[in-house]
Formats: sequence, structure tokens, C-alpha cells
Amino acid sequence: MTKSAMIRARVDPALKQEAEDIFEALGLSATQAITLFYQQVKWVRGLPFDVRVPNDVTLRTFEETDAGENLVRCENEQELFAKLGI
Repeated sequence: MTKSAMIRARVDPALKQEAEDIFEALGLSATQAITLFYQQVKWVRGLPFDVRVPNDVTLRTFEETDAGENLVRCENEQELFAKLGI
């Protein structure tokens, strides 16, 4: 199958760069990543991930962590599990 269809979209330049850095770390080009996304949409017949509107608690948590507030830091996974009680 020849690849001749074009997709054009405007995105925030910083978001584009961050995503493309991740694609590169995964060994993917932007074209390959977009093709993978489209294949997943086709196979699951919808978005390949849950899309939800965050509730008030989640929004407040995002705001706090973005501001560096109410963060819990751990040296390793054992300390994290201990703080979580698991």
C-alpha cells in the first residue's frame, strides 16, 4: 500500500518537541507514531486510551503539584511502598 495521504495539524511547539523526543527515544519517527496511533484507533474502533474530564480533586491535585506543593518524595520504590502501606 502506498502512503500518499497527508495529515496537517497545528500544535504547540513545546508539546511537539517533547512528543518527538519521546518518539526518538522509542525509535519512532513522528510519521511512524501517527501511523501507530491510527492503527490502534482502527483496531479498537475508538481512541486507544480512556479520555475523561478530571474531577475537582484531580484538578486541585494537578494545580498543587504543578506549584510544587504537597509532594511526597522517596529515595526508592521500597520507601514509596512503605509510605503507601503496601
